[in-house]
Order: sequence, then C-alpha cells, then structure tokens
Amino acid sequence: MLNSQTSCFIGCDKEYDEAKTVIFGAPFDSTTSYRPGTRSAPRAIRAESFGIETYSPYQDKDLLDLSIMDSGDLDLPFGNTERVLYMIEERTEAILSDGKRPLMIGGEHLVTLGAIRAAAKKYPDLHIIHFDAHCDLREDYLEEKLSHATVIRRAWEILGDGRIFQFGIRSGERIEFEFAKEHTSLQKFGLTGLDEVIEKLKDKPVYFTLDLDVLDSSVFPGTGTPEAGGISFIELISAIIKLNKLNIVGCDMNELSPIYDISGASTAVACKTLRELLLAIND
Repeated sequence: MLNSQTSCFIGCDKEYDEAKTVIFGAPFDSTTSYRPGTRSAPRAIRAESFGIETYSPYQDKDLLDLSIMDSGDLDLPFGNTERVLYMIEERTEAILSDGKRPLMIGGEHLVTLGAIRAAAKKYPDLHIIHFDAHCDLREDYLEEKLSHATVIRRAWEILGDGRIFQFGIRSGERIEFEFAKEHTSLQKFGLTGLDEVIEKLKDKPVYFTLDLDVLDSSVFPGTGTPEAGGISFIELISAIIKLNKLNIVGCDMNELSPIYDISGASTAVACKTLRELLLAIND
C-alpha cells in the first residue's frame, strides 16, 4: 500500500484504498538531448498547484469531489536508466494490479516507456494517444536506444503497427516521419483527426502521454526543447476534455522544465493542464 504525502497536488489527498487514480512523480532527465531540468517538474507542479482552484469552469467539475491520491515521487537513480525504467514499471504495475489508474508526472519523456511496459502487460490490446512537438521515433540517439528521443519507437516495439496515434508533431528527422508513414498514425502540426481516433478507440484500453512541448513555445517556454508553431492552451484543454469518452487506463504529463521560465507561467500552465486531465479521466 502506498502512503499519503504531506505535499501533494491540490485536491489530491485521498487515501490509497479509496483512490481511483494515483499520481506519482518520476523526476528523471538523464537522457535529455538539449536542456536538462525536467527532474524539477513534479515538485514544482505540486508547490505551484495551490495557485489554482480545484474547480474547473471548463468542465464544471471539482477535484475535491473525486477520489485521487498523490503518492509522491519515486527515488530514482539518475545514473542507471534501465533501473529507473524498472522502478517506474514496478510502480505502475502495482497501481494497475490494485484496479486503479496511474498518472505519472515527469520528468523527461523516456519515463513513459516504463509505464507503457506495465500497461501493455495488463492490457494486451493497449493503444497510445501521444501529444508532442517531436516524433520521438528515432532508432537511437547518439547510439543510445533509451532516450527521450526514442521513447515512442521503443513503445512501438512493444505494441506494433496500428496502435500509436501521434498529434501535434512538428519536429524530427526525415527518417522518423518516413517510419511513421508505415507504422504509426501521425498528424503533423495540430490535432486534426482526434475525434475520429477517439471514436475508433472508444472500446479499447488507451494510454495517454502528453509532452507539454506540444504547446506553442510562446505559451509554454519552460521546456527543454521548445518548438515554435504549436497548439494553444485552449486547443489542448479542449482535446483533453474529449478523452472522457475513452477508457484511459493510464497516462502521464512530462517535459516541464521550470528553470527556463522564471516567470512561473509555464509551471502554472502545467498545473492547470494536469487539473483538467485529472477531471477529464475521472467521473
């Protein structure tokens, strides 16, 4: 059984036994390819969450009415990537085995792989919806197969063709886009086609992974690899709300790097996004 935390995301202080969704942090950024700092995100998001309300006027829902627990951060060894992924897989598997939904706060995007490994074992028909600026489909990055630039490629190796749906993508090597044409469903630049994918997957188990750099860098500069040309905050929230039509069995939000936005605006965006995601996937 996981223990309650004295510091938690606003409104997410239920006991483990009664919780339907369990938050945990994965403060890891050892494979970051450009600017590190995402290891600070889970702590920053919790602290700054008390600057927002538990109530969402977008959805007319309140976190206080839901059974959500924030179980704190994993103590991850930064020099051992495989060990980190195993620890994330183990935590995700424990939450899933208790009939609860895991929601992980990264950290860099590689942390998603550990959660996908666990979710795919429990749900052999697992599908992924992926919001991001980057393809993350490289075979390797600087000869390393485990990287935030390769995470969706590694997920594809687990799930295979026809199970990964990517949106907002606007950066990657040519070979990544060519790979996507054969093996994933990739929507460049925006969220066109999301409604059709939701309709297609409404009876399937779905893992949702959100890289916050899908947002335009003018909205969300506090990230390690900012990319101009992204979606707006309202577009993102509108899309997240639609996820309530799906069987979301697990999810994560990653790639906030608070140190690159000293105004705190990017962290505030992350807090509000997490609130809307929690409300969308919980009844």
